[in-house]
Amino acid sequence: MRILQRKLSHYTEPQRVEKMGIYPFFRMIESDQDTVVTINGKKVLMFGSNSYLGLTNHPKIKEAAINATRKYGTGCAGARFLNGTLDIHVELEKKLASFVGKEAALVYSTGFQVNLGVIPTVTGRNDYILIDELDHASIIEATRLSFAKVLKFRHNDMQSLERQLKKCEAGRIKLIVVDGIFSMDGDIANLPEIVILAEKYEATVMVDDAHSIGVIGKHGSGTASHFGLTKKVDLIMGTFSKSLAALGGFIASDRETISFIKHNSRSLIFSASATPASAAAVLMALEIIKSEPERIQRLWDVTHYAIDNFRKLGFDIGNTVTPIIPLYIRDNLKTLTITRLLLDEGIFVNPVVAPAVSKDNTLIRFSLMATHTKDQVDIALEKFQKLGKKLQIIS
Repeated sequence: MRILQRKLSHYTEPQRVEKMGIYPFFRMIESDQDTVVTINGKKVLMFGSNSYLGLTNHPKIKEAAINATRKYGTGCAGARFLNGTLDIHVELEKKLASFVGKEAALVYSTGFQVNLGVIPTVTGRNDYILIDELDHASIIEATRLSFAKVLKFRHNDMQSLERQLKKCEAGRIKLIVVDGIFSMDGDIANLPEIVILAEKYEATVMVDDAHSIGVIGKHGSGTASHFGLTKKVDLIMGTFSKSLAALGGFIASDRETISFIKHNSRSLIFSASATPASAAAVLMALEIIKSEPERIQRLWDVTHYAIDNFRKLGFDIGNTVTPIIPLYIRDNLKTLTITRLLLDEGIFVNPVVAPAVSKDNTLIRFSLMATHTKDQVDIALEKFQKLGKKLQIIS
């Protein structure tokens, strides 16, 4: 056995958890991504999806994707930079820029690639990247590709951010990158204070709106819009795989910045372009979001209902104010166990365990869609209450 294989063979934690019967990952879903899914032939309530507006099986979106496939085929067989740009990619970029209130936008084939392609492209040696300690993994990975110095500040702690900004040399690029809605804790970045500090220290602000698009802001246009700070935020990033019902991502900014990124971003230049079906799906999703504003209202109605009732049951759900509700278990084994028991009871949720978080912060990520009903939430609450007491998570 070679050194690599010998080293990797010592990683046996998944096998150990599988033997215990509580392995919770790569569960096979046999249906569309709706409030009810099929697993092993059994109907299960889905509370682990990022389809916040419930659009992934919308008939108009499916029809748009099918029609695009008929017209353009299944792929572009190349990168955007050369042969992979279609007219619908350009149309989509114009629509996205308008949607988030920026001059221009650029579409990538995944959201992860947006951060990998943008952050190291706009920063260089002797520059600074300042990140929240709970920023998404794609942001963390992107900083590793940059020659800039990386400074981390405590989660949503503006005094910590200012201390880090004071360390930065004047006259250098200082890029502050934060999630708009934090994907595990469900709280929102303190963008008003971040913008004040950015102006004070001549820094640039980039917001990752992966979990904010379709959820907050005018027509669901994101965090900057939510706070009335669109003109103060320099770069807005978003993904298609949540509220926009497809696969891909984008960056939006002023025309000059987008032009620079378009001609220098490696994850754009050297990756195949987003499929025609994905581009067409997002175009239709944007139309539906604007024409059916009641979807966002329904999402918030069911969100407030769930948050209030989880708190009444005695669950620790932290500081969430969004459709992402973390139920802190603070024990690896209990987190995995309740995930399995909930699935047996017909409830699909996502466990977040060490090393993704510290052992003291393990949680169940409970997420809502606009298409969930209060009756469905009630069923989940009943199961959580029963199992929470059984495992001594709540009294």
